[in-house]
Amino acid sequence: MKTIAAIATAAGSAGIGVVRVSGGDAALIASRVFFPAGGNKQLSEMQGYTAAYGICRDAGGEKIDEAVALVFRAPHSYTGEDVAEISCHGGRLILRKLLAALIQAGAAAAEPGEFSKRAFLNGKLRLTEAEAVMELIGAQSEQALRVARSEKDGALYRRIKKTLSEITGMTAQILAYVDYPDDEIEELSTAQAEKRLRALYGELKSLLEDYDQARILREGVHTVIVGRPNVGKSALMNFLAGTDRSIVTEIAGTTRDVVEESVSLGGILLRLSDTAGLREGGDPIERIGVRKTGELLETAELIIAVFDGSQPLSSEDFALIGRIKGKTAVAVISKSDLPEVLDEKSLPPELCRAVRISSLKGIGMRELAAAVEKAVGAAGIDMSAGILLSERQRGCVRRAKAAIAEALDSIEQGFTPDVYCVHLDAAAACLLELSGERVSDRVVEEIFSRFCVGK
Repeated sequence: MKTIAAIATAAGSAGIGVVRVSGGDAALIASRVFFPAGGNKQLSEMQGYTAAYGICRDAGGEKIDEAVALVFRAPHSYTGEDVAEISCHGGRLILRKLLAALIQAGAAAAEPGEFSKRAFLNGKLRLTEAEAVMELIGAQSEQALRVARSEKDGALYRRIKKTLSEITGMTAQILAYVDYPDDEIEELSTAQAEKRLRALYGELKSLLEDYDQARILREGVHTVIVGRPNVGKSALMNFLAGTDRSIVTEIAGTTRDVVEESVSLGGILLRLSDTAGLREGGDPIERIGVRKTGELLETAELIIAVFDGSQPLSSEDFALIGRIKGKTAVAVISKSDLPEVLDEKSLPPELCRAVRISSLKGIGMRELAAAVEKAVGAAGIDMSAGILLSERQRGCVRRAKAAIAEALDSIEQGFTPDVYCVHLDAAAACLLELSGERVSDRVVEEIFSRFCVGK
């Protein structure tokens, strides 16, 4: 397999940049570019887990940069191959010149995800763990990071293997009894088989339900902050964003257009939209903003409805309550630093427990985070249980669940055990594809093509 090289750090200028080389000739090729200071050993002579300081030069001998090179020897590396990683100053031009020198010295440019693909092919990563690598890189909230870290540590693989073990165990017992009737093999009764199949069906169903909840943690929740003018929507937006994203004044109707920002609240990523205050009238520009607010209310996954705690409910507040009825919403009573006038008992019970906050003083934000977590259904997710991360994984579990359903149906119709064993085999094949133990080259190529170059 050819030796590959790529810039492993993100695009843009930084204090440090890393170029990674992997393959049988990694150390040899890197030694043609990297020259240790003080006449020390060449990289090709160094043992694994060792480092050297030196200078990188191109084929013409021109200095590229000072650098530190690390050497990893197979199989004790990320890819399972010999690896050399050269760390230099993180300027894009420097890194590009270093990569060009390595390619000229004999390396091939790595394709997207090729390092992780080699780690999978060399048995260093399971397929579910490799997919978790990109989730780790892309995590934008604490909860998403926890899920990705758990999957990288093999939580999903272990959960799938447990289910797969139950399926193969049932199949083996049934076939052994059918094929060797004279041996003393315990028969799996129809009642026992049905009970175990229903348990398998329930586990696969639970995996799919967890996926829908965990999607919130990975992708974030489309959230709209709504309320009548001057109730504190923009102040809340600014507090959560940590910056003045929305203009805040005492003049009602200041916010005309939708202001958007992604924030992490209690570990959950919220894709926030601060909207124009809901009221009748206003100038033409404000009316356009109010119309946009109405459109966002229809598509939002979560609504944060803000009510001014220093004033009683108005007709506009009651109109808003009517519009969000039946939607996922959290009631926020703002301006808790002022004398309280609004009684939260006057709010409808279908809204999540009202939270009193003061954006000015940062009061009530922990309670708001808890209310949001409860409203979106993230409170009950066990981060360490093993959660599906991708549509590919969900598709595998869906097909496995359908196969188990067919096995149950065959029992109800009175078919013999060898018939529902066919459906058990189909379910096992789906889960083996999920784990990567039985997966086509096409699927592998598709998965790793989504990775960034250098990972």
